[in-house]
Amino acid sequence: MFVWCPDWPVIAAEIVDGTPASTPVAVLHAGRVVACSEAARADGIRRGLRRREAQSRCPGLTVVDHDPGRDARAFEPVLAAVEEVAVGVEVIRPGACALAARGPARYFGGEEPAAERIVEHVAQACAVESQVGIADGVFGAGLAARTGQVVPPGDTPRFLAGLPVEALGRPPLADLLRRLGVRTLGDFAALPAADVLARFGFDGILAHRLAAGRDHRPLAARRPPPDLAVTETYDEPLERVDVAAFAARSLAERLHDTLAGHGLACTRLVVEAVTAHGQELHRVWRHDGLLTAAAISDRVRWQLEGWLTAAGRRPGAAGATASRPTAGILRLRLVPDGVLAHVGLQPGLWGETGAGRDRAHRALSRVQGILGPESVVTPVPGGGRSPHDQVRLVPWGDERVPARPGNPAAAPGLPALPAATPAEDGPAGSVSAAPAAGGVSAGSAPAFPAAQPDPVGGRSGGGRRAAGRSRAAAGPVPPWPGSLPAPHPAVVLPEPLPATVHDAAGEPVTVSARLAVSAPPARVTVGNGTPVGIVGWAGPWPVDERWWAPAEARRRARFQVLLADGGGLLLALSGGRWSVEAVYD
Repeated sequence: MFVWCPDWPVIAAEIVDGTPASTPVAVLHAGRVVACSEAARADGIRRGLRRREAQSRCPGLTVVDHDPGRDARAFEPVLAAVEEVAVGVEVIRPGACALAARGPARYFGGEEPAAERIVEHVAQACAVESQVGIADGVFGAGLAARTGQVVPPGDTPRFLAGLPVEALGRPPLADLLRRLGVRTLGDFAALPAADVLARFGFDGILAHRLAAGRDHRPLAARRPPPDLAVTETYDEPLERVDVAAFAARSLAERLHDTLAGHGLACTRLVVEAVTAHGQELHRVWRHDGLLTAAAISDRVRWQLEGWLTAAGRRPGAAGATASRPTAGILRLRLVPDGVLAHVGLQPGLWGETGAGRDRAHRALSRVQGILGPESVVTPVPGGGRSPHDQVRLVPWGDERVPARPGNPAAAPGLPALPAATPAEDGPAGSVSAAPAAGGVSAGSAPAFPAAQPDPVGGRSGGGRRAAGRSRAAAGPVPPWPGSLPAPHPAVVLPEPLPATVHDAAGEPVTVSARLAVSAPPARVTVGNGTPVGIVGWAGPWPVDERWWAPAEARRRARFQVLLADGGGLLLALSGGRWSVEAVYD
């Protein structure tokens, strides 16, 4: 059974763009007419005409550009209407679809009543004219739909025999057959198959089979996606946590069974609720693994507890009651937003795998359900020059993607203080350098390792230089020259603390434009605390980032210092002011 909507590109233009199909309209592609309206055909417009010739035949012709996407979008309601009458629809092209005739014919009492029912339903649901043809095979049914015929079973070869060879839809082959004296499909089907294959090739033998009515290709029926969501409506609104927990468990088991019946598993769950006052609540839960029935039940229960109790905020906080439902929950819906094929889980050699991790994940996910997704975060290492840039905090369960590409290389500690290293350029055009030749460490305490050098090895040439060569040599993961090597600080302060650094004479320590330190640092004072002696230091490590954007530019010199009490600090000097960025153990 072939359902055909005549002049579909014209009808689609009327549905989407509002171009009236009752007027002369032509759809053009590559300067030629591919479809036209009935009024345009009355004025002599035909498929294949050039634009200028078509407009000369019909001066009032409306020209529309061919848009396959528009045709497909407009045809979707027609497909839905056909599927409401019969299932197993295969889309041939926008404007045409096919389905098996056996089921609708048995249900509606014959092939003709089934065809009439489909045409009537499409007209009522979509206000679109359609024709239905029935024959043995998609090719024959498509030609029968042009005239609305129902070909009896077994009569398809006789029906095709009288049609011209142009019905094959292969203009070069049809032109060649006509020059050879073959004018109808019957004449073409009468030729020996071996001779057709030798003369016209594979495409010719395929057309020969179609002309003989031997189109036995099975239909690739379009299957509508299954509705995996589960919904439950309650007679009495859910206002108590224990009642909501019982409802969550039964609904979660239904969802898990539905997914298991389709061989699927859920990775992202949407919990939707509607209260008795019409208030709609919505929350998305994400899991980096597969959600089991117990995991789905826990998340739904936690979410309902969070909604019903709103215990995640202090009583006086802003929005403390904004997320609390104004009435009991009347309808609950679970939607599997992210699904994948469930191929099973390989158990461990000695029992279940990851039991402790699963318990921890459930506990942290419950905290998120009560306090919100941002209440539990995990660090994700990435690229950057400062410790603050190398770590990004993401909510528990979200995708762990670093804020900046690349991981900073951890250089091993060196037994002695490093010598001066030439300045290098960074992957984003920023300039960084190792300490000047005057940067030394005092005392015999263990020193911090040298800053990471650039593998390219070129000098900075006055402190600024294009970064193209550095990026090209870096490969897919760009380096971060100037980033601090291992060991990394144990504590990275969210906001730097003000500090002062003095030399042995009590004078403030400064750094010149040429990276010369005024004097070896001897004491550091953090905030209003007491001064602490410095027994070892390394630096300065200068960084000049984003100098091309004045609002985002940062220019500073960093020092790693070892204190007399055994601790270590990462100090930064920017604009003549000292600050503490991180603390070492």
